[in-house]
Amino acid sequence: MKTWAWMIAGAALLLSGCGGREPGEQAAAAPPAGERLVLAPTEIADMKAVAGEITTRDQAEALPRIPGTLVSLSVRAGDMVTRGQRIGMVVDQRIGFETSAYGAQVAAAEAEAARAKAELARVQDLYDNNVYARARLDQAVAASRAANAQVAAARAQQNASASVADQGAVLAPATGRVLRADIPAGSVVAPGMSIATVTAGPPVIRLELPESLAGAVHVGARVLLTGDELPAQSRVGQVVQVYPAVSGGRIRVDANVPGLGVDHVGRRIAASIEVGRRKALVAPRRFISTRFGIDYAEVIGPDKQPGAVPVQTASVADPGQVEILSGVAAGDTLFVARPGK
Repeated sequence: MKTWAWMIAGAALLLSGCGGREPGEQAAAAPPAGERLVLAPTEIADMKAVAGEITTRDQAEALPRIPGTLVSLSVRAGDMVTRGQRIGMVVDQRIGFETSAYGAQVAAAEAEAARAKAELARVQDLYDNNVYARARLDQAVAASRAANAQVAAARAQQNASASVADQGAVLAPATGRVLRADIPAGSVVAPGMSIATVTAGPPVIRLELPESLAGAVHVGARVLLTGDELPAQSRVGQVVQVYPAVSGGRIRVDANVPGLGVDHVGRRIAASIEVGRRKALVAPRRFISTRFGIDYAEVIGPDKQPGAVPVQTASVADPGQVEILSGVAAGDTLFVARPGK
């Protein structure tokens, strides 16, 4: 009996040594190494999506000063011009006929002036010989002066007509790039008709906002361009002018963006503009990963291990950060593994 008791006791001792929890259950798994961020509401710029257009501060029109026929136009859309450069020529044949008519009047006035001068010389000689009285000499002097005045008036009219013809040159109103020059040579034009449109001033982004945001937008507000086709240095700008007039329920705003060119004036582009401040959950972009078109964030769970959670994000004024709209809440801990882990 004693032998059996010792055998049972030894077996129980062996079973107690082999029993217990699994190795993975004996200690909690160690949390992975990486960067953590506890989400908390942060005050950020409230950005509103709006439509924008690449344009210039001003646009100058090249206009003809006289009516006539556009006989030449030496520029096309996209060409660079300098202020005062002649880009076209308008000719009115009627002005040429008028100039010729004034030339004939000048010839007639000069002939009359020559006759009056000869008459004055004859009267002067007779007056010196006591044939004519002083009154007759004064009359001849007056007639000669009147004839000379008629010559001066006729020449002035001829010069004025010739100068009108010279005004047919169409000049570039500013230094810049030609945006439009679509009137072909040979067209009949009138004074004030636009022959070409030239950029004037620095390039800007012109935004159109609802009139309800008129009080929320101010000079210096940040503007974020979301077009991927723009250079990296041309993504963030600031408002430089808010136009006071409201047209069609919308207001216009000009924003200055560094590195913006005038190669594509008139191009529409998506943008966001700062209209105030608000609270939001913001995280650096490195905490968000995109797989198959869906954004994910690694969130530390109750077991101290990270798990991928789909989130909805939106851009903010700082291109290095992103706003998290849904998927996580304030107090959650985001995780991103260290490079190489």
